[in-house]
Amino acid sequence: MSEVSIDAKNAEGTEQPNSSNRRKFLTVATSVVGGLGFAAATVPFIGSWQPSAKAKAAGADVEVDISGVQPGQLIRVMWRSKPVWVVRRTPELLASLGAHEDQLKDPNSEAEQQPAFAQNQYRSLKDEYLVLVGICTHLGCSPQHLTEGAFSEYAEGVAEGFFCPCHGSKFDMAGRVFQNVPAGLNLVVPPYQYVDDTTIIIGSEAEA
Repeated sequence: MSEVSIDAKNAEGTEQPNSSNRRKFLTVATSVVGGLGFAAATVPFIGSWQPSAKAKAAGADVEVDISGVQPGQLIRVMWRSKPVWVVRRTPELLASLGAHEDQLKDPNSEAEQQPAFAQNQYRSLKDEYLVLVGICTHLGCSPQHLTEGAFSEYAEGVAEGFFCPCHGSKFDMAGRVFQNVPAGLNLVVPPYQYVDDTTIIIGSEAEA
């Protein structure tokens, strides 16, 4: 009986450290696995803080080849998810811009709707090419480009311009807003620069 009792005590004494070691191992293992799981869940979350390639591209400059734009033609490009128009104006159209300034709200572009280099009658770096953000300054609709006398239905004596079908705002071929319409400001001229005679970069200006 005594031998059995001694063996039982030895067995019990041996079992307690083993059991304790197993508990420590399981605790550590659980902590490690839990930590790895948290890290795995956190990496995508932290990654979501970084801007996507699409988001980066949305704010990037846009290069526009204007070599094929014919006199009187308008082309459209997208910049920062906004439509931008590039219009090649004819000499006749440029000459007509001064004839209706008495019908405009801001003929001298005094409101800051354009970079400093475009605060002139033509609202452009080069007289021939007009660059505008194609969004009405009233509620954000996109105006229509009306040519061949169609615009004169909305502005007497003005053959060409931009008409917003949403609420009737109208702008001339320098993007200047007419009087008695909902829009209060001229169309926006974005920052841009010429790389050469046939290439425009929209989104940044040339260094002074």
